[in-house]
Amino acid sequence: MESAEIRRRWLRFYEERGHTVVPSASLIADDPTLLLVPAGMVPFKPYFLGEVKPPFVRATSVQKCVRTPDIEEVGKTTRHGTFFQMCGNFSFGDYFKEGAIRYAWELLTTPQDKGGYGLEPEKLWITVYEQDDEAEQIWRDVIGVPAERIQRLGMGPNFWSMGVPGPCGPCSEINYDRGPEFGAEGGPAVNDERYVEIWNLVFMQYERGPGEGKEDFPILGDLPAKNIDTGLGLERLAMILQGVQNMYETDTLRVVIDKATELTGVRYGQAHDTDVALRVVADHMRTSMMLIGDGVTPGNEGRGYVLRRIMRRAIRNMRLLGAHDPVAAELIDVVLKSMGEQYPELLTDRKRIETVALAEEAAFLKTLRAGTNILDTAVTETKSAGGTVLSGDQAFLLHDTWGFPIDLTLEMASEQGLSVDEDGFRRLMKEQRDRAKADARAKKTGHADLSAYREVADRSGSTVFTGYADNQNEATVVGLLVDGLPAPAATEGDEVEVVLDRTPFYAEGGGQLADTGRIRVEGGAVVEVRDVQQPVPGVSVHKGVVQVGEVTLGAAVLAQIDLVRRRAIARAHSATHLTHQALRDALGPTAAQAGSENSPGRFRFDFGSPTAVPGTVLTDVEQKINEVLARELDVTAEVLPIAEAKRQGAIAEFGEKYGEHVRVVTIGDFSKELCGGTHVHNTAQLGLVKLLGESSIGSGVRRVEALVGVDAYNFLAREHTVVAQLTELVKGRPEELPDKISGMLAKLKDAEKEIERFRAEKVLQAAAGLAETAQDVKGVALVTGSVPEGTGADDLRRLVLDVRQRVSGGRPAVVALFTVAGGRPLTVVATNEAARERGIKAGELVRTAAKALGGGGGGKDDVAQGGGQNPAAVPEAVEAVQRLVTEKA
Repeated sequence: MESAEIRRRWLRFYEERGHTVVPSASLIADDPTLLLVPAGMVPFKPYFLGEVKPPFVRATSVQKCVRTPDIEEVGKTTRHGTFFQMCGNFSFGDYFKEGAIRYAWELLTTPQDKGGYGLEPEKLWITVYEQDDEAEQIWRDVIGVPAERIQRLGMGPNFWSMGVPGPCGPCSEINYDRGPEFGAEGGPAVNDERYVEIWNLVFMQYERGPGEGKEDFPILGDLPAKNIDTGLGLERLAMILQGVQNMYETDTLRVVIDKATELTGVRYGQAHDTDVALRVVADHMRTSMMLIGDGVTPGNEGRGYVLRRIMRRAIRNMRLLGAHDPVAAELIDVVLKSMGEQYPELLTDRKRIETVALAEEAAFLKTLRAGTNILDTAVTETKSAGGTVLSGDQAFLLHDTWGFPIDLTLEMASEQGLSVDEDGFRRLMKEQRDRAKADARAKKTGHADLSAYREVADRSGSTVFTGYADNQNEATVVGLLVDGLPAPAATEGDEVEVVLDRTPFYAEGGGQLADTGRIRVEGGAVVEVRDVQQPVPGVSVHKGVVQVGEVTLGAAVLAQIDLVRRRAIARAHSATHLTHQALRDALGPTAAQAGSENSPGRFRFDFGSPTAVPGTVLTDVEQKINEVLARELDVTAEVLPIAEAKRQGAIAEFGEKYGEHVRVVTIGDFSKELCGGTHVHNTAQLGLVKLLGESSIGSGVRRVEALVGVDAYNFLAREHTVVAQLTELVKGRPEELPDKISGMLAKLKDAEKEIERFRAEKVLQAAAGLAETAQDVKGVALVTGSVPEGTGADDLRRLVLDVRQRVSGGRPAVVALFTVAGGRPLTVVATNEAARERGIKAGELVRTAAKALGGGGGGKDDVAQGGGQNPAAVPEAVEAVQRLVTEKA
């Protein structure tokens, strides 16, 4: 009996007995606690919970379900599958145990020519909850099942609840004895491989309280109305009725296995490992098509990730079986034909389903090629180091850079005898999500969660860059984010990130800043583009703000760059190439590029050099660059195999990764580099290059900064004006300026020294007078007070030390003077040896004074310095010092 016929008979049987036929709900659960529908009763959950009054007292359905917790068991057992159909009949306060049991027995045992499934009654075994005397009595006395084929089991297998407070009740399961070839006898309590469960009858009669697990909760009492929820696994019944050994060999899955064997050349039944792989392919491809049919699209979160995971597992298993070409199209065709009779909407929506599935296959094959090589290298390195655990960092790199799902990494690592540091991986993922959330709030593209951009890439492919030849082009919006999150539309004032299928905008990279400009939408909307980035390879994200109108996903647009800015950046980029070559000619090949930034009208270029570049050398480099400009050399670009580019002498930037083909930019006979940036067509377009100077940015790395074109001219014009003004001031010729200005600076320095000498003498003149103000505090000479505002810290220190010397006379002495400089109070305290012997220390006194001033300080026991924020607190600080000296003396 075909699966479609099993379905038809089920619905007809219950419809004839007063049940309303309810079509299968979508696999996308209408329940915030579920990603996907995992059980046949889920659409009826609101009725059972009393949230909604059911529109019927009896109902029946064949519900599509997906469960993935046991995904690793798929293909290895006879009955684990990710997609299954649950045939259910439901009673809401109508019939109860006896009615449900009678219906089940009747449908199962009625001969096939009379509309039933025709199972032999003697092969059916029953389990009941160990305390459910009523159910056992019905099976034994009403139905006539021998007592020896009825087994009592505990709450684990034979008591049902939703896992939360609410309705619950005992279960009764119907099991089919497949015969001695499947194991020992003894009933389902002993062997569930031989005695396979096909139907579970749930008798909802109690209300449960809170608790953990399947057994640890209280029964609060009886429900006001008793309900029935039963579920028969269509695939398990098909396995029995079709006489096959497992669910994968039933009609709707065996055809997929057969197609997979045709595509791979691997014979089913030949080996256990290949049989498991073929079963995984069949199960996962069917599940994928059912999910896509219900509107799920591949992604990196939620149900989209479930779909992506199982579809990619299917594709990878096909690769392991020997299919290296795309296979999804042929497998999809078989799945849709086999399931189309039961779900005709799959056939009517075939084109969309194929489009989504084929795009995911193409994206994954690309990912698989790159990621597998990286994983193999990581596995080899781990094993060579004697390790057995692949690091979380490596797993994260595979996921973040290559889109390798962690489940696939776990599976492939396990195949090579390694485990994976999942905790480390999860930690890195959490850190990335935290950064993404923070950056989304800050409206930054660069560090946002990359999954949204990968989904665009998987769905629409890479952005085609037209900017080498065009300054504007028509395009389509294929991705749209508002405030860092995917959105179908954006309106005036929204900060947006727009992905186009093709663009003239250069995305920041290779040292070149991004283009800016406008995206004009049909209908009048305008997006001002302020930045363009490629957060994932090949996807150009235009960041900006909607100035007017509304932008929608799928909209036709005209993308226009700021041409003036583009030309200025192109001049800078070409000048960078010239500077690189000129430096290498002057300093040798060690002057290799270590970084650069090309912005409108200016650039900076980092290069290797162990020492500073002499000014004369820099002058020669600048002259050489400008001589090249005057030669009017053509600037050309071509794509070459990387081996040919290197043979021609093209310079590659150290540390960069290049593909098999590279873009080579050539400037006449002077320069040849690998480069993806935009450039002028002829060196004459640069006009002028002015090197501003060079400096160190790290050990062995120097940086040159320069201006190009009009910016360089404007700089020289300003320099000329300044020189003219200086020659007027010094009454000399331009070439005399260095000597004349040096002479002036020398005279100024001598004058400053003389002024400093006079100021110091004036301060020290006050020392004698201050020494005479010393107070006797228990035998300690204490000098405190303020000196004129504006006295510097050095002068204050010299004054304090001079006063201390004057007041000593062999007795203990403490000097604490204060001033205000730059609006902030300062203090210096000094003690002599005799004072320190009494325990009076300068550092302690300064900290006391500085605390009163609202600041801090410190120093040695003999002299210390401090300061604060509040000049008005100087009298209070003086008193604090006096109190402490009195205490210590």
